[in-house]
Amino acid sequence: MSLAPVVILACGNPSRGDDALGPMLLDRLQDWLAGEGLSTGYELIGDFQWQVEHALDLAGRRLALFLDAGQRTPAPWVLRQVLALATPTPSTHALSPEAVLAVLARIGQPAPPTFVLGVAGERFELGEGLSAAASRHAEGAFALLQALCRTPRVDAWQALATGEPGGFVRWSARDAQ
Repeated sequence: MSLAPVVILACGNPSRGDDALGPMLLDRLQDWLAGEGLSTGYELIGDFQWQVEHALDLAGRRLALFLDAGQRTPAPWVLRQVLALATPTPSTHALSPEAVLAVLARIGQPAPPTFVLGVAGERFELGEGLSAAASRHAEGAFALLQALCRTPRVDAWQALATGEPGGFVRWSARDAQ
């Protein structure tokens, strides 16, 4: 079985308000890719949080994108290229994208060019629904996802990025809790 050249990893908890943005956008993207006939070029992976094992999902890819909601993310979204942490912090769960890349390096695998799309959220409490602001931000983020998937090239993704490579700081909803 051959790997899809691009992997998109989304995390979030649909039961925690705006934390549902990652899984929601991933589901919507899956339907859109199928409708556009682009599904074979992408592997979509959803989880509650990024873990050590997700490093293996990056191996052998041409491009990777991490997708998540963030309480401290500038609205409506932020797209940045990320690099592996120079000194990874040991953990068994809830890793940042940079830490997942560091795990990949530790097992001797080259990392694909990797980007993070953080979508601004406001409410992350258990049992809350998606906020009106997060719904609006999701629309803009989905348009960006469509543009990224129409042109799966590093230079095209870099042109759409809003920050410098490696300049992404911790922004995850998990960090805000």
